[in-house]
Formats: sequence, structure tokens, C-alpha cells
Amino acid sequence: MKQALHLRLGQHLTMTPQLQQAIKLLQLSTLELQTEIQEALDSNLMLEVAEEGQGEESPSKPQSSEEKPSEQSSDDDSLIMQQDEIPTDLPVDSAWDDIYEPTTVSSSNREFDNREMDIPDSAGGESLQEHLIWQMEMTTFSETDRFIAEAIIDSINNDGYLPTSIEDIHQGLGDNHDIELDEVEAVLHRIQNFDPPGVAARNLQESLTIQLKQLPFESPWLEQATELVNDYFDLLANREYAQLMRKMKLSEDDLKEVILLIQSMQPRPGSQITSDKPEYIVPDVIVKKVKNRWVVELNPDAAPRLRVNNHYASLIKQVNNSADNTYLKNQLQEARWFIKSLLSRNETLLKVASCIVERQQGFLEHGEEAMKALVLHDVAETVEMHESTISRVTTKKYMYTPRGIFELKYFFSSHVSTASGGECSATAIRALIKKLIAAELPNKPLSDSKIANILEDQGINVARRTVAKYREALGIPPSNERKRLT
Repeated sequence: MKQALHLRLGQHLTMTPQLQQAIKLLQLSTLELQTEIQEALDSNLMLEVAEEGQGEESPSKPQSSEEKPSEQSSDDDSLIMQQDEIPTDLPVDSAWDDIYEPTTVSSSNREFDNREMDIPDSAGGESLQEHLIWQMEMTTFSETDRFIAEAIIDSINNDGYLPTSIEDIHQGLGDNHDIELDEVEAVLHRIQNFDPPGVAARNLQESLTIQLKQLPFESPWLEQATELVNDYFDLLANREYAQLMRKMKLSEDDLKEVILLIQSMQPRPGSQITSDKPEYIVPDVIVKKVKNRWVVELNPDAAPRLRVNNHYASLIKQVNNSADNTYLKNQLQEARWFIKSLLSRNETLLKVASCIVERQQGFLEHGEEAMKALVLHDVAETVEMHESTISRVTTKKYMYTPRGIFELKYFFSSHVSTASGGECSATAIRALIKKLIAAELPNKPLSDSKIANILEDQGINVARRTVAKYREALGIPPSNERKRLT
């Protein structure tokens, strides 16, 4: 085979480091963006937060949908650094470290960063097991009983139930302690008196019985509720109210009071205690009505306004050392690119949010039933962007409206054809189903087929299985489980 050189021309798409940074910032949520901005402030001495009243403001200043984004005021910077000294763009297929040397970290700082720091997390609560173990340590247990209690607590799930039988727990303890099955049962009964009420039960019926026992003795209808749970639980689960009234010799009003007492119990006692950290939602855009017009604004509290520190930027001309001068230039260029990426993110977010509000004014005025069908392609065509960009913008971004806080993706839904040839969004159909079920007779709930027929009479053609899918998405049980006393 003969070796030879060939020249071949071709075109392919590449992403510059600036574009990669812009895409990364675009898909971050507000809390993630705040973390990213803080990291940039900590690592880049040229960046600083523009305080209120300062003359120069960042181009990432929030804008209204009725305003045009202002351009960056960089007169001072242009005097300090000419365009021919700092490139406008990095070469494609490159990274920051390929062009500029990363900032080195001193050995003392590295040692500090690598040390493990045990900082107590005050944001998260204790787990259910930790809560039960704390109560166990406050209770008088023998060494053997404590060993059994630890095994039982370890087997309790997050809902507070004990899915493992006491026989399996007994076998798991081994033969070293010479423990009888009755001892395991006795320790279990003691743990069932722990907080939260109903914990360590093996099923719902036992959990309700435990919770009823812990109510004050003089509680109204306590005796009847205990009898119903212990003796007629299956009839209650099947909603056989006629048989319950006959067997317990109660009137319909009395039975209703007994059932209300049982319903006040906690079906999942363990859910009252959770170790999950609270998740906070910071809206990215704010929608409000001004002079009969819906106006979209970026949330000024979502991200701080950034600017270039003029003091450090002025040192570029004063530093004679080439290494220090190059370092300052690199920091200045990174700061400018970061601010520009923030501006691009804000402009894109505001443009997409304004388009959504324009399409969904009916929702803002009248609620979910007036929601229009909307897909990513519709917004992409309006704002002249790619669907992937719209998807990034609407993911983990939230809008504050007079009707509440919603993720931007909430306003997108598929469409269903109507009898008149129009379209109805899936969100509006779900709202109609929820409204119909809320207005149904308690003793005669609407079946999925009946709901489909009612919607068909209103000109919305949906199948029974579609109604069932939307009902399940709303977390509404089927008609046989919704039946209750009037």
C-alpha cells in the first residue's frame, strides 16, 4: 500500500467554550445558578457584585418584557484593554485550560480543601430510625431487649410499618442470645407505643388500632371506632355502609361521625418524620398585570448583578511582570464572557417566558380550564430558536403568577380534538375532570365512562381509558373507592 497525503475540505459543527458556558448556564435552575455565580466570584478577582447605587451595572440586570436589554457599559474597560489585546472568541474545539493557564492553588489551601469537615446539617431533619432509637435509649430496656429493639427498628420502613414478620426477626437474631419468640413480641408492643402513634404496625388495621388506643378515653365515638376497626374493617374497606349500619346498629349520621374519627388517623405514621431536606423554589420570572396588560419581568432576587472590578482591571496597564499581566488579562476575559453568558441566559429566558404568557393569557385570567394546547415547537417557531434550547430554558425554571408558582413546562401540554374542529389542551381536560369529580354525589360517584360521556356532550372527544389516565395522573381513586356517605 502506497502512502500519500490528501487535502480534504469539509464542514462540521463545533462549539466554542463561550457557547458551552452559555448552554451550561441556560439549563441551570435558579439555585444552581446562584451557586455557579458564587463560584465565579470566588475564583475570578475581576468579578464583583454591583451594589445598589453604583454607577456601572451588570448586563445581567433584570429587564421587563416591555424593555430592551441594555448593552454593557464598558467604556472604562475599553480604555484599559483594547480588542486586539484580548481575543473576542476562543478557538473552537478548545477549553479554558488549553488557552489560559488555570489559577494555581497554594499547597496550604489544597491541604485545607482536602480535609474533611464535619459540619452539622441543620437543614435536614432526623430519620425515622434515628427518632425511634432516641426513644429506645430513653426507655428502660435490658441488654437483650435493646438488642431485639434495634433489630425491629432497623426493619421498619419509611412509612412506619414493619413489613418483616416477627418470626423472621427472631431467626435473624441468631441463637447466641437464647431469645424466645414471645420476647420479640413483647418488645414490639413496647415500640408500638413510641412516637409517632401507629408506628411499627404490621398492617393498616393494626396501625389504626394502636392510634385509637392512644386517644383520650373520653374522645367521642372512640368505642364505636375501635369496634369498627377491630371487627368490621373489611366492610369499611369495601365501603359496605349499609351492612355496617345494620351490624353496628348505628344510624347513617352516627356512622359518618365514626368514620370521620377513623379518617383523622394517619395511614402512614412514618411520613410525619422525614430526613429529606426542604426544597425551596425561587421563581425565575414574575408575571403581573399592569394596566390590563400582562407583563413579564425577571426576578431581581434570582441572581445578583455582576460587573467588572475597575480597580483590578486598571492594574493590567500598571503591572510590568508578563506572568502577572497575562493572569490579569485572562481573568478579565473570563469575567466578560461570564457576564455575557448571563445576559444571554436572561434574554432567552425572558423571551420564552413572554411567549408563554402571550399564549396562555386565558389561564392567567380564568384558570386551568382555559389552558391552551402548547408544544415546544410552537414557542421555538415564535422566538426563532431550536426546540432543544426551549427545552433547556423551560426545565427547572419557575414562573410566579397571581395563580401561584408553576414550572415553565407546566404550560406545555398536548392537544385533543374537539367536535367543532378545534383543540383542547390536556391540562384543561384534567381540570374539567377534577371539577366534575368534585361536584359528584358522594354516594354515586361518576365512573370513567360517565365522565367521558359528559365531556363528549361538551364537544371534547376523549376515550374512557384517556379519562382513567388523566384521573390517575391527578391522584384521584376510581369511582368504587370514592363512594362515601352523604
